Amino acid sequence: MTDLTDPPVRPLGEQRRHRAGDTRTLGGGLQAGANQSDLGSFNEAAIIETIRQAGIISRTEISEQTGLTQQSVSRILRVLLERGLLAEEAQERAERLGKPRTPVRLRAEAAHAAGVLVDPELVSVVLSDLTGRVVDRRRIVPDAEASPEALVELIADGVEEVVTASGIDLATFLGVGVAAPGPITPDGMLLDLPLSQAWRNVPLQAMLAERLDCPVVLEKDGTAAAVGERWVGRTDRAGDFVYLYFGTGIGSGLVINGESYRGTSANAGEFGQLCAVRLGRVDEAGRPQLVRECNPPVALVEIAGELGYTGPARTYKEMCAEVGAGVPAALGAARQIAEAVALGAVALIDLLDLPLLVIGGPTFEPELEEIVVSTVDQAVNSRPTAHLARRVAVERSLVTVEAGAIGAASTIFHASFAPSVRRTRKLALR
Repeated sequence: MTDLTDPPVRPLGEQRRHRAGDTRTLGGGLQAGANQSDLGSFNEAAIIETIRQAGIISRTEISEQTGLTQQSVSRILRVLLERGLLAEEAQERAERLGKPRTPVRLRAEAAHAAGVLVDPELVSVVLSDLTGRVVDRRRIVPDAEASPEALVELIADGVEEVVTASGIDLATFLGVGVAAPGPITPDGMLLDLPLSQAWRNVPLQAMLAERLDCPVVLEKDGTAAAVGERWVGRTDRAGDFVYLYFGTGIGSGLVINGESYRGTSANAGEFGQLCAVRLGRVDEAGRPQLVRECNPPVALVEIAGELGYTGPARTYKEMCAEVGAGVPAALGAARQIAEAVALGAVALIDLLDLPLLVIGGPTFEPELEEIVVSTVDQAVNSRPTAHLARRVAVERSLVTVEAGAIGAASTIFHASFAPSVRRTRKLALR
């Protein structure tokens, strides 16, 4: 019998954690064994994932899609309904004679998470429900030279504000996801935040967890955006894809086999060096140089000036407006950036053989969309070695300009609910 005093969702610490260093394979890559409680948690998470992707779905359809027996599905659904994680919809008449179907859905209000995008120029804080909908938001302009302690206090205040203002049941609050430009460490330290001398070697994850007294996860912004795209996109983003993230610079995030790929050090997805190698921009020692095209907020204005632009635009958004207006120098600058990005995208597709490439992020302005998407689409479908064997879809992100913050919140949901059988004991290999 299920204890009805249980909270709707388990605390994050009791869920599967998708952190770098969480080795779930043995030796040559064999999957580690799982005990019965792990398998039960996996089946529960698999059902939650199936419902999340479908939106509304019947028990019969859950059984068909998960491969679980209807008896198992009914038992697990009963537990999830009692916890308040699911809700039943109005009964549907079955196509054949028999008991009418009662579809189920996730209760959006059953779980909440805060997401924070840390950037030297803007800190974005959102509160998201279980469906990925933004319940409340804050945008805060930080002092890029403020102390790490001041940064933590700024973020914590923003999180507390959105949680308090929303009036949510605190028992449904799972934790805080933080997205930041890399590099970071697997245990949540900011190593070298771009454009800030003060926010370096900052144990941000630990400091925030202590200040807020709740679980905190730190991810690279590109990785977080990819997780958010997967969570919000449901069936449209159920497969493998790479996310090109336009933020302070351009990075990428990978979703492979339903999991975000973080790499050994949590820094998978560095994109600029791929572009540098493809462009042949290396220093005398053969190391890739910084590629200014991979920092569009700076490069667009600079390159337009070099191409003869003499108009009034001085900021990135103003120059994007000139792109939209068809000003030749602005268009030329946008095309140069798009071509550099396309070269890096070709390298990603050549390496990973993925069917979908998503482009988004807070600095991916609408005026750039047509040029960048069309240039990247043409490149990844004509230049890779195996381009005749597949078609790569290139699409704009389904998430808004708050992709980093929404993605950061989604990392909490993903860690709490995405199916993953974890190993709970060491196995002796002979």
